[in-house]
Amino acid sequence: MQVSLLEQREAEEEEEIEVMKMGKDELLALIKTGEGYSLEFKESIPSDLGKHICAFANASGGKIVLGVKDDGSIIGYRLGNADSSRIQDTARNMDPQFQVSVEKVDNLAVIHVPEGENKPYSSAGHFYLRTGSNSQQMSRDEIRNFFQRERLVRFDEKPNKDFDFSNDFDKHKFKNYLSKAGISAVHGDKDILRNLGLLDGEYLKNAGVLFFSHRITKFFMGAVVTCVLYEGSTKSTILDKKEFNADIMSNYENAKTYVFSKLNTKYIIKAERTERLELPEEALREALINAIVHRDYSSTGHVQVDVFLDRVVISNPGGLVGGMKKEELGRISLPRNPLLMDMFLRINKVERVGSGIERIRQAMKEYGLKVRFDVSEAMFSVVFSRTADKTGGKPAGKIADLLKENEGISKKELGVKLGDMLGVKLGGNEAEILRKITENDHITSSELSRQIGISTTAIENNMAKLKKKGLLKRIGPAKGGHWKVLK
Repeated sequence: MQVSLLEQREAEEEEEIEVMKMGKDELLALIKTGEGYSLEFKESIPSDLGKHICAFANASGGKIVLGVKDDGSIIGYRLGNADSSRIQDTARNMDPQFQVSVEKVDNLAVIHVPEGENKPYSSAGHFYLRTGSNSQQMSRDEIRNFFQRERLVRFDEKPNKDFDFSNDFDKHKFKNYLSKAGISAVHGDKDILRNLGLLDGEYLKNAGVLFFSHRITKFFMGAVVTCVLYEGSTKSTILDKKEFNADIMSNYENAKTYVFSKLNTKYIIKAERTERLELPEEALREALINAIVHRDYSSTGHVQVDVFLDRVVISNPGGLVGGMKKEELGRISLPRNPLLMDMFLRINKVERVGSGIERIRQAMKEYGLKVRFDVSEAMFSVVFSRTADKTGGKPAGKIADLLKENEGISKKELGVKLGDMLGVKLGGNEAEILRKITENDHITSSELSRQIGISTTAIENNMAKLKKKGLLKRIGPAKGGHWKVLK
């Protein structure tokens, strides 16, 4: 008896449906953990299914459950053979070709998406990556750079074979986390950890170790937060120092409390008298969370919080992720440790993926204060000014105005325009130095050298010329001071 191509295809689909076996109770327990890095809910097959399959394939794999609303309420979905064919065709049409498994579980359906072996994948010509509970579109260059720089196996997703559940697992911290995340503790600890994506076989992944170990320095010596209070605006005299080395959440809470305790409280009188910290609490919390979540845990460095008389600096090892550019800060989100990010998202410590930088900027602007982001290949720092910005966060003066009007022009053209306006001869490198200093008045000679592409000696020579022309002045000492554009 001859079997038609369609019948053969349907038989293959039925066989693929049976590949994965999941019990109803197991699936219900998974749904109760809520959407996250490795789990997506859909009421039915979405029109953009390829986007979500592609994002999971480019990340660590995951499951798409059909018949469930975003809030976790179950409405059911009857999966037919035509649906199965559509799902498989969507995966096969990705580039490179991909395969998923589909399973019927009671009145629900589960699309099992494995981690891709030939990353990066694209769907309909677009590239996607999983960030938190979202599937984010990226350019091909962004996603290629991400995999080249961050490698395919990320730190937070690696199984930790040194972790011993009987001796190292802190059940109190685990139960406390479940309570904050609104996850029922009726199932076994390992079942919940598996549903959260924190288990690899019987081994706890590094993200789980950071959250639920008694003391993380047993496994990662650099996974601490050091807070230091200085006298004045330099590091010459230390007034107080604390190092926090418990689990990752305790370190965050302790560091936050430390910083808040060292800042002043202001009284604001409008309709009634209220109190507020001199720096926006939301911005400080966001910067501290970012430093812990996005740091490079392969580095021996640690998260550092420095409290000076005129500023607070929160730094972490690891520059921008995956080839991101500084101007892209706040526009796209590329978590270095996506599973760690997902854990913080679940307990609302991170409000929305990719919005933290913009919230920091906005909060500081509302306080009339400056914030800047210092980035190098090895470090990322957020610098909060404790001194009121009299210009509303923007540099004042003729030079600043002209720079704002001519943001896109070359340094040579800028030199000519500035020179004509000021009545002096101004080279392109001099103009570019003025541009960079209006963006960051604490910028160093070495950083200027790297950004402009000339030697530090050339930078210093050009700065000397600008001082001589009365366009630039140094305020304060070499360390701890800043530059001022004079016109």
